[in-house]
Order: sequence, then C-alpha cells, then structure tokens
Amino acid sequence: MKYIKDQENLEGKVVLLRLDLNVPIKNRLITDETRINKILPVLNFLIKKKSKILIISHVGRPKGKIDNDLSLKPICENLEIKTAQKIRLVKENIYKIKKEDIFKNSKNQIVFLENIRFYEEEEKNDTNFSRNLARLGDIFVNDAFSCSHRAHASVSKITKFLPSFAGLQLETELRALKKVTTEIKKPVTCIVGGAKISTKIGLIKNLIPKFDNIIIVGAMANNILNHKGNPIGKSLKEENCKSVIDEIFETAKKNSCLINYPEDVVVGKSMSDKATIKELNEVSNDDLILDIGPKTIKKIKDIIEKSKTILWNGPAGYFENPNFANGCNEITKKIIEKNEKNLIYSVAGGGDTMAVLNQMNAVDNFNFVSTAGGAFLEYLEGKDLPGIKALN
Repeated sequence: MKYIKDQENLEGKVVLLRLDLNVPIKNRLITDETRINKILPVLNFLIKKKSKILIISHVGRPKGKIDNDLSLKPICENLEIKTAQKIRLVKENIYKIKKEDIFKNSKNQIVFLENIRFYEEEEKNDTNFSRNLARLGDIFVNDAFSCSHRAHASVSKITKFLPSFAGLQLETELRALKKVTTEIKKPVTCIVGGAKISTKIGLIKNLIPKFDNIIIVGAMANNILNHKGNPIGKSLKEENCKSVIDEIFETAKKNSCLINYPEDVVVGKSMSDKATIKELNEVSNDDLILDIGPKTIKKIKDIIEKSKTILWNGPAGYFENPNFANGCNEITKKIIEKNEKNLIYSVAGGGDTMAVLNQMNAVDNFNFVSTAGGAFLEYLEGKDLPGIKALN
C-alpha cells in the first residue's frame, strides 16, 4: 500500500479525496463533528503541499436520488470555518463537469462534489461512473476507512483508473487495528457489548484464538445469563442463540481464552427508572437488566489491570440514563488510569462506544478511537475490506 504522506510532488495536483463525512444533521445543523475533526490532518497536509483538493463524500442513504436534506452544504460551511478556506460545492452532474472548470477560480483550493450517493451508480460500483469520477483528478486518496468495507465506486473501483494512496487517518486506523490483531502485546482483552450476540459472533470467533480474555457485557450478556439458567426478567434478549453461545464457549476452551460475563447486575422496571443492584438469582419477572453490578465491575477492572492491550466495542449498559452508566464510566476510568502510565494500548470503536467516551470527554485519553462501525467490525472479523484491498 502506498501512503500519501510519503509523496513529494503534490503541488498543483488535483487530489480526489474520499472522506467519510456522514455526520448527523438535524434541521441542517451538524449535531456531532467528530468525523469532521478527524479529517482535518489530511486537509491541512494537502493544503500545505499546495494541492487542489476535490472532496468526495456522502451523508445518509438517499438511494441514488437527489435529496436536499442530505446535501453536503452544512459540512462545507463547517469546514470553511475550520480550515479558513473558501469552499465551493459543485452540484452539477458529474458526467457534465469539466476538469478544467473545477478550479477555475484560483482562490478555491478545496472543492466538494455534492453527495456521491445521489448517484445510484456509486453503490453499484459502476465502472463507467468510476472512470468519469477519475477523469476529474490526478491522484486518488482514500481517507475513509469507515467506508472501506463497501465495494462502492468512489472507494473501490476508482483505484483502477488513478494512482491511489492511503490517507493519514486511514493509515492511523489500520496501524491501531494491527496492534490489537497481529502486533499484539499480551495479555490482551476484548470488552464486547451491544444488543445482539449474532452480530458480534464473527468478531468474537476471530478474536478468541488471539485474545486472553473476552468480556461480554450489555444486552448481549443477557443471552449468556439466560443460557446458564439465570432469570433475566423482561430484559432484551435474542431468540435461537443457544448454538452460538455453545460455540463461543467451546472455541474459547480450545484456545485457552477466558469468557467473562456479569456476576451481578443493575436493574430497573423501565429504561427511565432508578438503579437497583441485584444478584443474578434475584432478578424478578418485571425487571430490566440495564447495567453490570459492582462485583462485575471489580472483576473487569482486575482484568484490565493485568492487560497490556485492550479493545472495546459496545457499551456495558444503558448509559443514556446516568443511573445505568456506572459500568461504562468505571471501565473508561480504569483504562484511562492505565493509559496515563503507558501500561496499556487501548483501542475503542463503534458508535455507541464513541458516544460513551464523548459523554465522559475521554476520546483523547485512549490510544485510538475509531469512528468506523461496520468497517471496524469487519476488519476485526478478519474479512477483506474492498476499499483496503483496492489500495494494495
């Protein structure tokens, strides 16, 4: 793989830069700027190199149709402030744009193409569409790791028509993920949460042979508690996952990996209720399990204390209600404590995990926090990502 940071002669070159700026927008206002802030290094790098930057990105799922509510205009306006650059948004049909017209105004160093998913050819990975995109630039840079699990035209097929490079953020993301999959300092621990165990089975199975501990929390853990004969009341659980759970424990046993799950829980009668700590056998029929209990927190902190590498994907409880955020908060604090002493390498990823860390202003206290969701999981599952494969 070639990296844009190693390229010398970029002055005056039109760089087709694929970014993931799929940020939440409400009433045309951006409600979370994390993804925008993450791409500033590559923009500043190319600005300094005096490149002409043509940005390709998307917002939402317009399914090949123009939707003004999903325009990139609010993102352009946000980036104008952050980069102190005048940014132009080109709404003209890509097939009709002439390369020489894009940067006709010498004051424009950054130009945006309108939402690339307004074209149905994008998600079809259409060859002709990719060729038409490629003719607008001199080189292609993928700095959208979080889109790289998609075989889309502006991520995958475009690399057939232009010299192609990995961006700064994509390189950082890959290096961080390698440190928790192939260049591991042991002991290594994975904390995995979320709603459904079936969506994380690929991740768990791929990590078991490499990891010393897998800690299962959140609604996923309800399935294990139920499987082990514990009452879970009216808590969220998945049907027909007995074979999945049996497979997890059997694989772990073969690979000397310890599977950890809650030893006590925090319940409420509703999502907005106050917290009540209960032993596993005390959960009543009208209880909702919404967090891990103090014994479980202590056990997890003890495991983190002995770990040199940690991967976290998925919250430990219903953190949106502060009464059920204690598990997440205590895990975060323990990882930060180890990080501050340089005793652990920490990677976190997934939208909910990022929300937990944002809530605690803790994103900068981890070695790496990924904004990617699907790509993050698929990489950890050992799958080939089309966008990464295309750059190799």
